[in-house]
Amino acid sequence: MSDTHPKEVDQVSGVETTGHEWDGLKELNNPLPKWWLYLFYVTIVWAVIYWVLYPSWPLISSYTTGVLGSSQRAEALAALEEGVAGRSKFADQIVATPLADISNDQQLLQFAMANGRAAFGDNCAPCHGAGGTGFEGYPNLQDDTWIWGGTLDDIHTTLLHGIRVDNDNARFGEMPAYGRDELLSKEEISQVANYVASRTGLETDEGVDLAAGETLYVDNCAACHGDNLEGIQDVGAPSLMSANYLYGKSLDAIKAQITNPRNGVMPAWEDRLDPATIKSLTVYVHAFGGGQ
Repeated sequence: MSDTHPKEVDQVSGVETTGHEWDGLKELNNPLPKWWLYLFYVTIVWAVIYWVLYPSWPLISSYTTGVLGSSQRAEALAALEEGVAGRSKFADQIVATPLADISNDQQLLQFAMANGRAAFGDNCAPCHGAGGTGFEGYPNLQDDTWIWGGTLDDIHTTLLHGIRVDNDNARFGEMPAYGRDELLSKEEISQVANYVASRTGLETDEGVDLAAGETLYVDNCAACHGDNLEGIQDVGAPSLMSANYLYGKSLDAIKAQITNPRNGVMPAWEDRLDPATIKSLTVYVHAFGGGQ
């Protein structure tokens, strides 16, 4: 029986059409290459094999585990447990080793530095910066100006208990608000601020009585900052002779701090981080070079 409707051949390409037409556009009968079809069939076969060998089909409360019983989740958990076990070995040694002796064991030191670096990035960098250089109001951990001391033990104590927080052993050292609480007049604040500025190499206001400022300093400030302005670490009073001031080193900044001081806080990490991590952080921060 002959075909009463012979297939149309496209005049441009010379390819038969399928007979399908949309808005004047006719579909050419161009079959896919055989290599493509064979590859497609291989992927189908592979999919069936994969369904048999590996987890693939979800069930009501579980899934098909496959003949091989493979599980990436189980492998990841096993790797995690292995890592935790390896970490625990070094963490226990860190806890048992005095801070000063950690640097004597190269493997222990490497672990402490790596662990400390990770903990610093997660917990400390937002305030102190990724490299510990700090910002205004947040101490630079690379310089040698440490309000509470920069020895390993000092740093460890500060990390454990924090500064001006709700912790029985927290470090507290609050500066009185001489202006806000009307302990000194505006003129007296100007006098003592100018005296401090004159001692530290800053420009001073003209006509200010620096002798009166010195008397005010001795009466109100020397008990914490010392007669020579070098500060007293035991009470958390910074050296006023330092090149770096936490809240800016200028005459206006000194006046502002005397008038209404900013007393920053730091969290107590003993309830947030494990002992090994805190000791690792201590070693890492001390290695910035600003410690004592």
